[in-house]
Formats: sequence, C-alpha cells, structure tokens
Amino acid sequence: MGRFFSRRATLAAVIECSFLLALGAAAPAAHAAEVKVMSTVALTPTLDELTPRYESSSGNKLMVVYSTIADLKKRIEAGETADVMILSRPVLDGLQTQGKVAQGSIVNVGSSYVAIGVRTGAPKPDISTAEKLKSALLEAKSISYADPAKGGASGVYFAKVIDRLGIADQVKSKTVLVPGAQAGELVAKGEVEMGIAQASEIAAVPGAQVVGPLPGDLNSAIVFAVGIGSMSKDPAAAKSLIELLTSPTGAAVLNSKGMDPA
Repeated sequence: MGRFFSRRATLAAVIECSFLLALGAAAPAAHAAEVKVMSTVALTPTLDELTPRYESSSGNKLMVVYSTIADLKKRIEAGETADVMILSRPVLDGLQTQGKVAQGSIVNVGSSYVAIGVRTGAPKPDISTAEKLKSALLEAKSISYADPAKGGASGVYFAKVIDRLGIADQVKSKTVLVPGAQAGELVAKGEVEMGIAQASEIAAVPGAQVVGPLPGDLNSAIVFAVGIGSMSKDPAAAKSLIELLTSPTGAAVLNSKGMDPA
C-alpha cells in the first residue's frame, strides 16, 4: 500500500511538473501583442521591410493601415485609434495637442522631398531651374501625381507648383491623378512618362528612377514623425517599434528607400 501511494505521489509530481513546463512554454505567446499602426503611404517601403524583423524579434504582430496624411488625420480626429501613428511632424504635433497622441512620445523618423521620377533607363529631363522644369512638364507626353482632392501631401503641393508655373490648364488633359503613391508604379509600367511623388515612394518602385527634387524655392521637404496613440493598450510594444524605426537598422532601411533618416 505504501508503495502504491508513493507511485501516485510520484505520478502527480510528474504531471504537475509537465503542466508547469507547458505554462512556461506558452508564456511568451501570452505576452505577444497585436500592434496597430496608422502610417502615411510614404513609409510603406520602409515598414514593409522592417515588419518581419520586428515581428520575429518581438513576437508581436503588426497590423498596418496605410493612407494619405489628410485621410489618417481625419480618421484619428473622428475617434479611430492606433498604437503607433506615423504622419508628418506638424500633423502629429496637432494631434498631440488634441490628446490623440501620448504626450512626449513623438520622435522624428526622417524626411523626404517631392521629386520627379521617370522610367529606369529613360533619359532624365533637365529640371535644374523653374523654367527648365516648366519646359520638361510641357514636353512630357503624360504626367501623374496624387489627386489633391484625396489629400496626398505631394499631390496637394504639386498642384500649387503647376499653378505657380502657370501651366495648370496646359497639362490638365495629359495628367493622370492617382489616389495615393501609385505615380511611380505608372512610370515603371510605361503608362505615364513622368511621375511626381515623394522621392521615397518613387525610389521604392522597381523600374522607376528619381530624377531629382523640384528646383530652388519650389523644393519641398516633409519631415515624418512617429508617436504613440494616447489610447494604446500596449505602449511598451509601440515603443519597441519606434526604437527599431529610429535605430541604425531603421536608418539604413530608410536611406535605402530614398528617405533621409532623422
């Protein structure tokens, strides 16, 4: 009888040990978080490359929502939330003032300029001065940029540039407006001759090449920043993504995608 109870005690101990080991093995999964990111389309190439690295190193899962800055700003102001928000610095600062972004969490990520792009291998037009840019746009068979009505920052800005150059009516019939960052893709496919977008968006498209920034005082650089949503359920997970974005690894990826790291 004593041996019987001894065997039962031993068996119970083994079962308990196995149970505890199972709990220990499951612990990392229990702490995994789903991190929602609301990001400008300008950061698409960078996040596409960094996402697998972040997920494998942290165990967390990223859910990224891409759109134009104007659209994301409108959605956030209407109540949509995210753990991480990547927008232009002025917009993020405004959202912080409204209590939508955690105080003190905003960090600059990098900057990009509005650029002209053409198909890889095609002759690069001379856009070194305002007059030469004007001539290049008039001579191009077709151009494409983000629809200003959709709120894309580069499209809104470039519409003002062609107004300033006095050629809005002349290029209207050969202009293909796109909802977001697709101008580089149209250039790469040969569907348009010249595309205008953030340099980072053009550089990220195989088959498209950046000619250069708009010349002189027509040039416009946008500073992009990242912040933690004030309603984030896991600020630590959000912070770890920001740390990756602003690390030397993140800076190298940003630079390879045509953006200047902060």
